[in-house]
Parts: sequence; structure tokens; C-alpha cells
Amino acid sequence: MPSLKDLKNRIGSVKNTRKITKAMQMVAAAKLRRAQEAAEAARPYAERMTAVMSALAAGVGTGDGAPKLLAGNGRDQVHLLVVMTSERGLCGGFNSSIVKLARLRANELVAAGKTVKILTVGKKGREQLKRDWAQTFVGHVDMSDVKRVGYANAQGVARQVTAAFEAGEVDVVTIFYNRFQSVISQIPTMQQVIPAKFEAVSTSAQYDYEPSEEAILADLLPRGVATQIFTALLENGASEQGARMSAMDNATRNAGDMINKLTIVYNRSRQAAITKELIEIISGAEAL
Repeated sequence: MPSLKDLKNRIGSVKNTRKITKAMQMVAAAKLRRAQEAAEAARPYAERMTAVMSALAAGVGTGDGAPKLLAGNGRDQVHLLVVMTSERGLCGGFNSSIVKLARLRANELVAAGKTVKILTVGKKGREQLKRDWAQTFVGHVDMSDVKRVGYANAQGVARQVTAAFEAGEVDVVTIFYNRFQSVISQIPTMQQVIPAKFEAVSTSAQYDYEPSEEAILADLLPRGVATQIFTALLENGASEQGARMSAMDNATRNAGDMINKLTIVYNRSRQAAITKELIEIISGAEAL
């Protein structure tokens, strides 16, 4: 059984840990508000832009005159998986859920005889994937110095994946991220960005485009890829802070429970030691 000094030191250590987790929870709560506002503000723009491109794509189709980013290059052999995770840990299962979804997709593609390439955004996903999929890595985007995610960060990733597609190095590009729903709920999401995929839209309105629909769509599609990646980064940012806030809250509660249990053990041990000393004193006095 540990001594009273060991128990006291352990209680002090857990109390210090609780102070750290509580501080991290408060910091995550402050960052979550800004990240959530940014993610929610970007959704209407992304949805509207997707709707516009979907309407244009419905008119253009995937024939010979369609932009390459919409029609594809006619192949489906090489798949690039863009796995977006955080640069820091201590956020519960946030990173693991994204990596798990990416692993499942990669295994499905390999089983189907496809070639898989992986581009990681954030080092935590890279660390989890490198054991089994290091040979498929084709690049890494370091976001550790980024204080606040901006559109320029998304453009950099978009240019990289678009250049790989146009050079014929990859045929399909899919991004993986967590969509923010609430502090305790983040949804692992897989989204194909190249070739662009749109849901069928029905509209009775007729529009005349100048220049042609093909020209407008060819200009919008690269921006659409960057917008989708930017939205994913913002959703990831909000999800990360929500997951970290929840994880640190659980850690703080667990530390409190551990302190209570250790305090009970300490008090019992101290009482037993006092009782033993009293018995020894009384026994010695009676012997005299």
C-alpha cells in the first residue's frame, strides 16, 4: 500500500493536471466560438456556389465540350485521398474518426485493384497513416504555423491537387474531414471534388449565359474545388475545438473523481496510522 507521502504527492499531481485540462477546456471554448461562426458563415456561400455550378453542369453535361474538371479524364484508376486532420492532439477521437474513414476507403480501392495516393493536411493524420500507408504518401501540407485558416490556405491545396489531375498523375480526388454539427457531434465526411459531382437540380427558370455555359463552368470549377477545400478546413477547425473542449471537460471530471478517491484512501490510511500509534501508546502505558 502506498505511503501517506506518496498519496499526498499523487493527489497534488492530479490537481495540477486538472488545472491544465480546465485551462485547455476554456481556451478551446473561446476558440470554438470563432471557428463555429466562420464555418457557419461559409456554408451559405458554398451551398449557393454548388447550386450555380450544378445548374450549369446540368446544361453542359459530360460530353466532349465539358470542362475536364467536370467530365474527368476518362479513367478511374488512380485515386488521391486528401486527409485533413489537426496539427495537435488532445481532442478525443477527432483525428481517429477521419483516419478510420480514409483507411476504409483506401482498403476498398486497393481491393478493387485501384492505385491509392495520399496527401495529408495536418500531422496527426500523417502520423496515424504512415505505419500502413507511408508508401502511398505523395505530399504533406503543414498547417502548424497557421493561426487562422484563410482562403489562401485552401487555394494552395486546391492548386496542388488540380495540378496533379491536369498532369494525369491522378484520376479522382477525394477529401476527408469532420463536418461540425455540435460540440459533442462531428460527422466524418468523404467528398469527391475532382471530377466534380453534383446532385440533380430541377428549375423552371431559363437563363442565357454570356459567355457560354462551358466557359463559365470552366472558370468556376477551379474556384469550386478551392471553396470545397476551404469549407472543409473551416468545418475541421470548428470540429477540432469542439472535440477538444469535450475531451478536456471529460478529463477534468475524471481528474476530480480520481482526487476524491485518492483523498478517501489518504484519509483512511492516515486514520489507520493514527489509530495504530494510539494503540501502541496505550499498550505501552498499560505495560508500565
